[in-house]
Amino acid sequence: METLIPVNIMVGDRNYRLKVKPDEEENLRKTIKIINNKLIEFKTSFAGKDMQDYIAMVLIWLATEQPGSVLSDENLQEISGKIKNLQQLIEDAL
Repeated sequence: METLIPVNIMVGDRNYRLKVKPDEEENLRKTIKIINNKLIEFKTSFAGKDMQDYIAMVLIWLATEQPGSVLSDENLQEISGKIKNLQQLIEDAL
């Protein structure tokens, strides 16, 4: 059994605590940085929306515009599960 380490991340204006494999932490942090940069970009381009709208825009961008992203069915299922978890966290917070 592989050991998971706790990682605190911030997406938008919310903190999340995740457990990841040690060798995945760097990739996670890079991805979160990209997400937060895109959130800022969308917030400046589309004023008046709420954070959930911006997060949805970023998710759509990640799924369609990220260069060189070819995802396997297994990766898509994993990402889909993570998106559902994030959606549930957002709905619970609202």
